[in-house]
Amino acid sequence: MSAHQAAGNSLPLMNWNPLRASADADTLPDLSTLTARSRDLARNNGLMAGGMQTLRDNIVGATLRLSATPDYRLLGWSREQAREWGNQTESKFRTWAETNECDASRTLNLLGLTLQALGGTMLNGDALALPLWLPSPGLKWNTRLLMVESDRLCTPQELRHRDDIRGGIEFDVYGAPMAYCVLKHHPGDWISTRSGYQEWERIPAYTAWGRRRVLHLHDKERTGQSRGKPVVASVMTEFHMAGKYASNELQASLANSLVAAFLESDLDPTSAAEIFGTDVSGAWKDFVRRKPTVRQMEGAAILPLPPGAKLNSFTPGRPNAAFEAFMLASLRNIAAGMNMPYELLLKDFSKTNYSSARAALLEAWRYFNGRRRWLTDYWLREVYLLWLEEAINAGEIEAPGFYDNRYAYARCRFIFGGRGWVDPVKDATASKIRRESQVSTLEQECAEQGLDYEEVLDQLAIERQMMLARGLNPDAASPVAVAAASAPSSPDEASDPEDGTDPQDGADQEPPQDPAA
Repeated sequence: MSAHQAAGNSLPLMNWNPLRASADADTLPDLSTLTARSRDLARNNGLMAGGMQTLRDNIVGATLRLSATPDYRLLGWSREQAREWGNQTESKFRTWAETNECDASRTLNLLGLTLQALGGTMLNGDALALPLWLPSPGLKWNTRLLMVESDRLCTPQELRHRDDIRGGIEFDVYGAPMAYCVLKHHPGDWISTRSGYQEWERIPAYTAWGRRRVLHLHDKERTGQSRGKPVVASVMTEFHMAGKYASNELQASLANSLVAAFLESDLDPTSAAEIFGTDVSGAWKDFVRRKPTVRQMEGAAILPLPPGAKLNSFTPGRPNAAFEAFMLASLRNIAAGMNMPYELLLKDFSKTNYSSARAALLEAWRYFNGRRRWLTDYWLREVYLLWLEEAINAGEIEAPGFYDNRYAYARCRFIFGGRGWVDPVKDATASKIRRESQVSTLEQECAEQGLDYEEVLDQLAIERQMMLARGLNPDAASPVAVAAASAPSSPDEASDPEDGTDPQDGADQEPPQDPAA
């Protein structure tokens, strides 16, 4: 008898006997199947495709900007020196990251490569990039990133007996990657006529002086885990079955819509034989074929029927009345497995009030912010360090003692796409309160909206000078801002039971006067 009921062999648990295996034993044998099924869902399941796009939009978005923040204390600099160095570095980094010079295939910028890397980890479990040194005429920078499909990272047949090679990665005794075994061509590129599908290249993890030669992005959930797995691995079965169920319901509804009515006869076999002769079925079909049928009916039509027949309307049993409730219950489970509220997965907030929507999005943003930090630490900072090394060695950026203080120089943040506003007035007011109470800064508030605070300040200074040059008072309250602050809440927010306000409060108040009048 077990001290823990969950370890017992009661009727609900008697057939539940999972293996206690290592991280690689649990993952690597199933990885190819999981990856193939994950990609199939992304191709053929609209909800999965939409969910992947939602993750890309919220984790990365349409903006990717470097904010270089060198550790000035460690470097013995002043804050002003660090800010000046960071601004110069950011400007030069943009000439590489915002062009296709960063891509070995010369098709994407760093934002596109980052979206591809994130998509690879979500769909396949891994993303792989090879930093190359490719001098090209007319191009300033030589560092290029070559994205590699994770299917090409695998163990050669003749090396599968070695315990230090797992999933195409060669490890040292402490579990640190030493080299990567990469196929020269994709093993599933069936339309290619090239040879060499079983040729591998062993690529060391680092150069002799410590420069990365491989960037391998994946989640490491357990100790000893060599490869990642698709983000929907835990809910893949539910995703597939929900898609099949929805498709079957649609097919059933379509089949039901094709039936308008039934012709029924209450004639017994003897009576039918007396009327139609021995070939009852043939005579019935011939009569129906020669007479106007229900498919030829027009307004006020009189439909002749065979003897003994009557026309009954068809009442379809589709769509299933419980279909929506059942699907929502399934989709809630799927959304939880994808770490997002189901309203965001379905892009449907029609049944959600303002407070509930904010709570749901707040929970989602905990996950998105965690993914942003993960993407910065294990992908973007490593990419930045590769470029920074080239820029310093080329004399573009001054960094004395760089190889002894890599962390201090490469310390940075990245600004991603803004989260947007559910209610611009309420959110802007909250931002103002946070700054006035000194629990936030302009830099943080701007970063949440995908903006660089120094560029915002520079633009504000430019606009202020332009207003002064035109004889306008830049310190006067804007009529638009006054009108927005006094505008009534929208119907959805005014009726929000959690807001605690009466939508009629203040209805009889006089409108505010224009301060510029």
